[in-house]
Amino acid sequence: MASRLSKYPLFSGVGLGAAFLMANSSIGPGFLTQTTVFTQQLMASFGFVILVSFLLDIGAQVNTWRILTVSGLRAQDLSNRLLPGLGYVIAALVVTGGFAFNIANIAGCGLGVNVLTGLSFQTGAIISCVAALLLFWIREMGKMLDNFTRIVGSVKILLTLIIAISSHPPLLQALHHTIIPETISSQAIVTIVGGTVGGYITFSGAHRLLDAGIKGKEQIPQVNRSAISGIVISGLMRFILFFAILGVLTHGAVLDHDNPPASVFRFAAGEFGLRVFGIVLLSAAISSVIGAAYTSVSFLKTLHPLLAKHERLCISVFIIISTCVFVFVGKPRQLLLLAGMVNGVILPFALGVLLLASRKTKLMNGYKHPVWMQAAGWIVVLVMGCLAISVFL
Repeated sequence: MASRLSKYPLFSGVGLGAAFLMANSSIGPGFLTQTTVFTQQLMASFGFVILVSFLLDIGAQVNTWRILTVSGLRAQDLSNRLLPGLGYVIAALVVTGGFAFNIANIAGCGLGVNVLTGLSFQTGAIISCVAALLLFWIREMGKMLDNFTRIVGSVKILLTLIIAISSHPPLLQALHHTIIPETISSQAIVTIVGGTVGGYITFSGAHRLLDAGIKGKEQIPQVNRSAISGIVISGLMRFILFFAILGVLTHGAVLDHDNPPASVFRFAAGEFGLRVFGIVLLSAAISSVIGAAYTSVSFLKTLHPLLAKHERLCISVFIIISTCVFVFVGKPRQLLLLAGMVNGVILPFALGVLLLASRKTKLMNGYKHPVWMQAAGWIVVLVMGCLAISVFL
């Protein structure tokens, strides 16, 4: 059995690591804040938003991962071959969105350390910055990404599940309104999809597979499995957190405006719940810092040989600058929600470019992208594009 499983990247460190990298990149402080804010607004109907975003996520991710791995090119390189200069535009958008998210991720690290130790947010952010830098420098980067993201992702899900059980959520009501919602919010869908697979998150797992040498038509079944696994992991965490929040709200909890997710954990399990929140937040934040930095730099390193040669240094600079901005500027809560919406706008544009590239057989090494997958991808582009326009207008 072990020898058979080893043939498939999903069951290897790289395949599962890529799935967890994508999932952990999305399950950051923004994930916690966005889920809490919109559950407060929509209550049980937020389950419908999660379901819709899950379906849109699969359409976006499977298309993106397959197109990039079959072509053997990162998103910016494939875009540049489709239309010279287009890759630079996408790289600029993705890196800008990743940087905005990373400032908030660093803020989440600071808050997590504060909850666990009582140290100031700024001190906690600096400690977390140093920890993230050490993770990138002390060992081979690929193995660190695969192992660290798997462990941290599992810890977040298990701890949040404990809180969800403690909150005694109205499961039947939640499931009912997940299928038949009372309220539908375009802003919530755009923000949640943007926070789950928007911007840099769309490309994190696919770029990790390419860095590990996993590419070509023969890898399609395994790439599909890895992509879907990443969406399932993030979707599972979203539903578990949603149940926890809905449970405490149903039982009369009044959430703190400045830190609503912490209120959920504290109401559900007292001081123990608050400490669990600290661990979940710190785990979510530092894994997102790593995912955002790694993926953002993966968009830069093929633009110039020096950037590729000094990839770790570029990642380190990215993390350090993000930390400095938070320490001296602060105010991450609004940034988290705005970054989710901005990444939701980037998604239809970037996915549309990749779908156009998938029709060029020369770029795809003779591979013909299935019509049904193109249709599914364009549906995501159309839906997300229309929803994004409605939100910003």
